[in-house]
Amino acid sequence: MSPPEEPAPDDGAEPASHSGGLSDRDRAVLALERRTWPGPGAKERAVREQLGITPTRYYQLLNALLDDPRALAHDPVTVNRLRRVRDARRERR
Repeated sequence: MSPPEEPAPDDGAEPASHSGGLSDRDRAVLALERRTWPGPGAKERAVREQLGITPTRYYQLLNALLDDPRALAHDPVTVNRLRRVRDARRERR
């Protein structure tokens, strides 16, 4: 008989599913980043409507995903593009 599993800490993330350990929310964040946006405000509106979080929280989650190897495995093109953008911004500072 195996020992009972301890519950995972509640960090507000959705449970990981079959897609490389990323939560549904993590995959949705990457999917939003994959899209092109027609103008200012459209992306922020989509973040609020589709994910139900603030744009600030969205960018916090996105930044953490860029350092997550599971996100890189799930969507290498998007993650590598965003890493390059982030690194370029850091160099300009």
